[in-house]
Amino acid sequence: MGFFDSEIVQQEAKQLFEDYQNLITLGADYGKFDREGKKIFIEQMEALMDRYRIFMKRFELSEDFMAKMTVEQLKTQLGQFGITPQQMFEQMQLTLNRMKAEIEKAP
Repeated sequence: MGFFDSEIVQQEAKQLFEDYQNLITLGADYGKFDREGKKIFIEQMEALMDRYRIFMKRFELSEDFMAKMTVEQLKTQLGQFGITPQQMFEQMQLTLNRMKAEIEKAP
């Protein structure tokens, strides 16, 4: 069975995409959130990034040709911006850390 034939993989991919879309939509109003709302939003983004990191690691460890191609496509796409997948995750974490620091400084 191929990597993408797995119902578990398909469901997790679908759920990750939906959760990401929902958070991005919600994040459009981030500036209107109170301190607790901002903290919750950041926690949810961190949890989503952890899930995505694990999901991508499954791709990397898989022997499936399509999984390997997906990883290579991501590397190629990110490479066009001069970054690696690891750097992408690091930048996301840096952004979330900055957001946390701003919350702590706010009155």
